[in-house]
Amino acid sequence: MSDKGSKTIGKSIEENREYHTRYLRAINSPLRRKILRALQKGCETIEELKSSTGLDIDTLKWHLSVLEYGFCVEKEVKKEKTSYKLTQEGKVVDYL
Repeated sequence: MSDKGSKTIGKSIEENREYHTRYLRAINSPLRRKILRALQKGCETIEELKSSTGLDIDTLKWHLSVLEYGFCVEKEVKKEKTSYKLTQEGKVVDYL
């Protein structure tokens, strides 16, 4: 896999370790993998994700923050509308 577009490639071994720790924590939860799959299917907003996953809003927001911190999703805010999309790292859900 090329590192082009990857956010988990650091400038040092220590930085790489930190990035990979954050990434592995993010994908190491069945609930977060469920969220990644919902995003892969086209869900983008909190409401769509709530409907698809059955998680309450607070739980969903917390898991999304872990996924964002772990480089799996990116949050976009446009005109008071928040949406989420998979990053290159988040697309690994196909293989989990």
